[in-house]
Amino acid sequence: MPYNNFLSKKFNISLPTWSVILPLLAGLLLICQAALPSSNIIDLILGVVLITAVLSAVHHAEVIAHKVGEPFGTLILALAITIIEVSLIVSLMLSDTNEGPSALARDTVFAAVMIILTGIIGLCLLIGGFRFKEQIFVKQGVNASLITLIAISVLTMVLPNFTTSGVGNQYSNSQLIFVAIVTLVLYGGFIAVQTFRHRDYFLPEKTDHGNHQNMQMIYEDESDHHIDHATPPNLKTVIISSIMLFVALVAVVLLSKKLSPAIEDIVVSLGAPKSLVGIIIAAVILLPEGLAAIKAVRQDRLQTSLNLALGSALASIGLTIPAVAIVCFMTDMQINLGIDGKSTILLLISLFIISISFNTNKTNIQQGIVLLVIFATYLFTTIVP
Repeated sequence: MPYNNFLSKKFNISLPTWSVILPLLAGLLLICQAALPSSNIIDLILGVVLITAVLSAVHHAEVIAHKVGEPFGTLILALAITIIEVSLIVSLMLSDTNEGPSALARDTVFAAVMIILTGIIGLCLLIGGFRFKEQIFVKQGVNASLITLIAISVLTMVLPNFTTSGVGNQYSNSQLIFVAIVTLVLYGGFIAVQTFRHRDYFLPEKTDHGNHQNMQMIYEDESDHHIDHATPPNLKTVIISSIMLFVALVAVVLLSKKLSPAIEDIVVSLGAPKSLVGIIIAAVILLPEGLAAIKAVRQDRLQTSLNLALGSALASIGLTIPAVAIVCFMTDMQINLGIDGKSTILLLISLFIISISFNTNKTNIQQGIVLLVIFATYLFTTIVP
C-alpha cells in the first residue's frame, strides 16, 4: 500500500509513520525505564506502550509476509515471537530464587497452547463463520500440523506424569534429553514439510465468494482485500520492517517482564493463583500472532490464520522444551513438565475437538463457539481451581 508521507517521499520506504515511531519509542522507554520511579502511572504508561508495540509488530510482520509469500511469512512471525518467548522463559528460570523444581516452562507452554488452540482459533472460526458462513482450507496441511501437535503435546506435558525414573511429574535427565531430541525431530520434520516438501498444503485455498450469502459484507471494507492484490513492498521497506519487527518483539517481551511483578501483585491481591500471571504474559506475547490471524480470517484467508495459530503452538513447544532441557543440563536445574489432571483433560479435549473440527475442509461458527467455551472454562478453572 503506497503512503504519502515523509518516509515514502524522502526514502522510498512504504510504511506508515506510526509503525516506525512506536517501536523506537518503546525501545527508548525500555532504555530509560530503570531511571523512572516505580508507580501505577508509570506501569500504565508501560502498558500502553506495550500495546502499541504489539500493533507495530503485527503490521511489520504482514509487510514481510507479503514480500516472502506463504507459508514463509507466517513462519517468520511464529519463529520470531517464539524465539523471544524462549529467551524470556530461560532468563526468568535462571533468575528464579525459589527452591524446588521450576514449573515456569510448563505453565507458560501450556498457557500458550491453550490460548492458541481454543482462544485464537476459536475466535477466528467464530468471526469467519459469522462473516462468511463457511470457510475452506487445505485439509492436508492442517492434518500435518495437528498430528505433530498432538504427539509433541502429549510427549512433553502428559507423558511425564506416567514415567517412573523421575520424581513426580518430572523427567529424569536422560528422559529430558531424549524428549528434547524427539521434539526437535518432530518440529524440524514439520518445518521441512511446510516449507519445501509439501509447501502447497499450506497455501491459501482458492475461494468462490459467489457461494457466500454474505457477498456484500466481504467487500464492504475495501482495505481488507487490498493486500491480496497490492504490489509487494520493495527491499528497503522489507529491511526496515524486519528491523522494526525485531525491536517491537523485544519491546513486547521486555515490557511484559517489566510489568509482570505489577501484574503478579494485582493477581495476588485478587486472591487468584499465581499461574494466572503466566496466562496474562503468554496472552500479551501472543497478541501479534492473534491479531494477525484475526485480520487474515476477516479477509477470508482461513488457511493463513491456521498456519499462524498451529505453527505458533508447534514452535512454542518445539523450541521451548529443547532450550529448557539445555539450561537444565548445564545448571542442574530441576523442572516439572507434567500438567495436572484438570489441565490434561482440557488439553486432550481441545486437541480432540480441533481434530474433529478440521476433519473436513470447511469450518462453521459452531466450532468457534465450542472452542471459545473451552477457553472460558480453562480461564475460569485457573482462577477458581
